[in-house]
Amino acid sequence: MIAFIDDHRGVHGVEPICKVLPIAPSTYWADVAKRADPARLSARARRDAALKIEVRRVFEENFGVYGVRKVWRQLKREGFDVARCTVERLMQSMGLQGVIRGKPVRTTISDKSAPCPLDHVNRQFRAPRPNVLWVSDFTYVATWTGFVYVAFVIDAYARRIVGWRVSRTAHASFVLDALEQALHDRQPVHRSGLVHHSDRGSQSGLKWSSQHPDEGGCDEDSKAAFGSVWAGAIVVARSTLRGRTR
Repeated sequence: MIAFIDDHRGVHGVEPICKVLPIAPSTYWADVAKRADPARLSARARRDAALKIEVRRVFEENFGVYGVRKVWRQLKREGFDVARCTVERLMQSMGLQGVIRGKPVRTTISDKSAPCPLDHVNRQFRAPRPNVLWVSDFTYVATWTGFVYVAFVIDAYARRIVGWRVSRTAHASFVLDALEQALHDRQPVHRSGLVHHSDRGSQSGLKWSSQHPDEGGCDEDSKAAFGSVWAGAIVVARSTLRGRTR
């Protein structure tokens, strides 16, 4: 918001913009004063400004390939008393990221030419009772022996995982195995209104899964619009919480 006001204050003025945005004019003017006089900055802000110079120096001296851990260790070797989380925060604020070995992992590859069921959920991920709305997705997890893919089916009523499978490759069968496990465990009544919702991933035959649930008890299949992250966010958030509580 500060940057937006800086860009448009000459045309509209500060106070009219602040009436529209959720920010007080005094907050903006205090930020302007701190930028004009660095002595007004807090001790943490002054230290961050000094550390940013060193973080960028280490990053550029090493050809822009160092990540947070290596930049932090290099600063420690040079005598800087700085925490790893501080280096991570400063690198993120400056848009610095190290090189990652291997190719980036993509879990959603949309095939826009393939027929796609309608979105029956419309981002309303609330259910009045169990077995009304299931959301599914798969993600990847780093292990000591490499990446593995984990597929989840979650009942939106209680955010409970009702089916899951693990595989070394992202193919259709392991996603369908998770769905079949959920169907076997829950035994939903046919024509009870159960909707199975997922994203539009189609790699390795995953688009075939949109036709499969009709044979096992799901009454309708639903696909999120391309670029929608809500269904996947529920799955990833639930799987992350599960991993932390083990």
